[in-house]
Amino acid sequence: MAAVLSFENASSASGVTSLANVAQGQPARVVSVASGATAGLDEIQRRLCELGFLPGETVRVVARGVFGGDPIAVRIGTATFALRRFEAECIQVVIGPTR
Repeated sequence: MAAVLSFENASSASGVTSLANVAQGQPARVVSVASGATAGLDEIQRRLCELGFLPGETVRVVARGVFGGDPIAVRIGTATFALRRFEAECIQVVIGPTR
């Protein structure tokens, strides 16, 4: 069973995608941070939340690795983090203008 931390005021399920699918430079708003049933993914969810990937926060992909797009450099607030694709796939976002 998957654990999910979600943004209650998310507009709708339509338009929601994973952060791994966001184009470079495109602003997005975090809707949820989910983890899977396997043991290590709950720790990934906790780490992402500790870094500031919380529902309602604005994020922007600023760069991608050359081969396969891994890692992904993501800016949240004034901080920039490098995420692996599997970590970015745990973060659900709505693409478009933010707040």
